[in-house]
Amino acid sequence: QVQLVESGGGLVQTGGSLRLSCATSAIIFSIKTMGWYRQAPPGKQRDLVATITSGGSTNYADSVKGRFTISRDNAKKTVYLQMNSLKPEDTAVYYCNMMGGYWGQGTQVTVSS
Repeated sequence: QVQLVESGGGLVQTGGSLRLSCATSAIIFSIKTMGWYRQAPPGKQRDLVATITSGGSTNYADSVKGRFTISRDNAKKTVYLQMNSLKPEDTAVYYCNMMGGYWGQGTQVTVSS
């Protein structure tokens, strides 16, 4: 069973930075596309933030391009989301995703104005 464990969320002021991490023990990590999604408010659909393929190709939502960076460390089986120049509209629960329908439990990011 695949488990994804997120960390790194919190409260930050507008313009600040946070780095989210998502770790797994799944041996298939290195061959899977990984992604970050966010949901706000609760009950709304989860929106794509960024994805990274096994080969390192990345894709970003227009709203975060130039501010967020997704990366991965296959040796550590961890994917990261570096978030800079945060805005109040970035406030959401952020979820890690492994292609194939696997999700983490989510981590709250709150950006105060």
